[in-house]
Amino acid sequence: MTDMETRTVRGGLAAKGRSKPPTVLRMSVELPLWRALTGYRILTLVYALCLVGLSYQKYEHPLGAAAYMGALTVWMVLTWRRTTSAERCTRHFLLADLGFAVGGILLTPLVDTHARIMDGAPTLPSIWTAGAVLGFAIKGGWRWAAVASSAVAVANLVERQELARDTVHNVVLVWVASVAIGYVVEVARASERTLARALQIEAATRERERLARDIHDSVLQVLAMVQRRGAAIGGEAAELGRMAGEQEVALRTLVAGGLVSPPRAAAATVPHPAGEGAADDAVAAAPAAPAAPAAPAPEPAGDGPCDVRALLAPFAGAGVTFSEPGAPVELPAAAAAELAAAVSAALDNVRVHAGDGARAWILVEDEPRAVIVTVRDDGPGIPEGRLADAEREGRLGVALSIRGRLRDLGGAAEWVSVPGQGTEVELTVPKGTAPEGGRRGKARA
Repeated sequence: MTDMETRTVRGGLAAKGRSKPPTVLRMSVELPLWRALTGYRILTLVYALCLVGLSYQKYEHPLGAAAYMGALTVWMVLTWRRTTSAERCTRHFLLADLGFAVGGILLTPLVDTHARIMDGAPTLPSIWTAGAVLGFAIKGGWRWAAVASSAVAVANLVERQELARDTVHNVVLVWVASVAIGYVVEVARASERTLARALQIEAATRERERLARDIHDSVLQVLAMVQRRGAAIGGEAAELGRMAGEQEVALRTLVAGGLVSPPRAAAATVPHPAGEGAADDAVAAAPAAPAAPAAPAPEPAGDGPCDVRALLAPFAGAGVTFSEPGAPVELPAAAAAELAAAVSAALDNVRVHAGDGARAWILVEDEPRAVIVTVRDDGPGIPEGRLADAEREGRLGVALSIRGRLRDLGGAAEWVSVPGQGTEVELTVPKGTAPEGGRRGKARA
């Protein structure tokens, strides 16, 4: 593949990806903490006002205490929304809030009696002060919390003018609690970033797999068919087939990038057997004669429930036996289409790898919680480990066209194969599911 062709394919994939960007759920472990802090500040303000009101006559300068509490109340009314989110809670606000707390502590000796202070009377802001410190912890982590709690500790020691046991106890309690909360917030933020990154990677990987599946169902199979027909016709058509085979290998390597390891060097120089081009993960080691692709299933009409039987019935033919329940087997339209596409891919594998004389059977089972479709053939079977080898080589028919589709539906695909006794593929789709991103489509020849 030339550089220009490579850029064209990549650009097409990018453009398609941009049309439906992966949706990643955004979370915030901090929001409940900010809401709790807002409630704490309001409740502790009411508590502090009650303490001052009950001890109003005991203050040496009660008007000074009332003036401070009035200013603190106005400050709370004007700024209570500041602590509802990290964006609103700025550094300037935190510093001003801490200033109100420290100022109230230092103002206490000026308005209260020395005897009351020595007896352990609360400061003017009382436990409201812890709200200012917790704001630093939630906003900046344990380091900010340590600085803020240290400032409050110094103010308390200055207010009490001695290292009294209760004062030291309160100072240590505030310091330890705020630092611990700050550390927990930092850990939670790191975990949230890790989880968000993992969700982004998962969403991007699923989108890449979806694009790769579309390419497998169309471009890669067409290139493989051109390679086979060109080799059969000969002459200039053989050269065209050889070029198509080279482009198939290059495109397969590009699509497989980030999903599986690139194809081995030998795979890039030796033409693929006819079957491995059209249905990537099947098993035959020898070329098979060109086979007619599976008949496309009809598109489901609308977005409501769809009868799976109607989508799978067209696959029945001379070599395919279709067995169905007597009652409708309903799935969401998009899920039914994806299931039909997976069945089509499984039948392609049968046609290409099991030979022209092989027969296939499709069995539909309607279970209480899931729809199960079994595709069985009487071909040579799959040698043990062949599917894993095919995926490592970049052949994504089973990995994407079958397993990928079922995984996106929340279901599963299981293979049971005995060499010489055929292969059975069981496709399970939970009821009430739809492909992620609302994708609708089917396998194409």
